[in-house]
Amino acid sequence: MLLNLKEVTVHYGTAVALKNISLEVAKGSVTSVIGANGSGKSTILKAISGLVPLTFGEIWFSEKKISGMAPHDIVKFGIAHVPEGRRVFPYMTVLSNLKLGSYLRENRHEVERDLDEIFTKFPILKERRYQNAGTLSGGEQQILAICRGLMTKPKLILMDEPSLGLAPLIIRELANVIGDIHKKGISVLLVEQNAELFTEISDHAYVLEVGKIVLKGDLKELLANDLVRKAFLGI
Repeated sequence: MLLNLKEVTVHYGTAVALKNISLEVAKGSVTSVIGANGSGKSTILKAISGLVPLTFGEIWFSEKKISGMAPHDIVKFGIAHVPEGRRVFPYMTVLSNLKLGSYLRENRHEVERDLDEIFTKFPILKERRYQNAGTLSGGEQQILAICRGLMTKPKLILMDEPSLGLAPLIIRELANVIGDIHKKGISVLLVEQNAELFTEISDHAYVLEVGKIVLKGDLKELLANDLVRKAFLGI
């Protein structure tokens, strides 16, 4: 197993954000975490990235315990985090945003090769590489944020609500992008509320409710559950 959360509990002050969360991501898989707003989905990703401390539990990645490690060490170990709201640096160029993703890498030849690959795959980023990232559309900024994550050369990429605020046509393009990442052998842990996106690319999911996992399993089986469809997906 690539990623393993063992009974993870997180508090924000005295409030419990996550309670006894156990979650696994297999190597080469796309796994989704679904649930209503405020259920703790983003906190799971922040805990994995070392952005919030654990009250209890452990997080293991590639058979190494990473809970308690500094965020930059977790990135170097092979986990990239694409946060909610894209969080590109708006007053830096597209190229600078991408290069920032590679700041921990030492082989500059490989970095340039990966940049070329991104510019080939996404010519709009090449065309606008000297523009400030804040001038891009929402969809273009999301692609830039994902590509910045890929520039860390991750084994696992965490994505937090990548479809938020995007038009349906762009969401379908985004699904293709995530599918291509999966085909390259990079595992994906996706936090998402848009059913169209995660049903197209995921095969396994966890359902979160008020900081607890209430259901888990094959995505098709979960989507057949009326509770999931109505309470968590609004279907």
